[in-house]
Amino acid sequence: MADHEVRLRTWVKATEAEIRTGLLGYVSVLYGDLLLDGLVLRRTADDRYAISFPARTDRNGKRHPFIRPIDNEAREAIERELLWQLGESAEFTP
Repeated sequence: MADHEVRLRTWVKATEAEIRTGLLGYVSVLYGDLLLDGLVLRRTADDRYAISFPARTDRNGKRHPFIRPIDNEAREAIERELLWQLGESAEFTP
């Protein structure tokens, strides 16, 4: 991962209907001089937490990310850091 620190800015809990589908809430983070909105915390089918990054879907159903980690190692590092910060946040109740 790059030298910039990932910092949790806001956490907004999802609705009960969204939570039933595995979407737990919305995350906004600071990364260097960038504010990254639209990240989503999900619970996967195998009951682990994962961060989804914002993307658009084209008419053929293909996803095109607006922002994303450059590789799986970076994604895992970002997820670990954000999940740790969420765990330290009083507002976080999945």
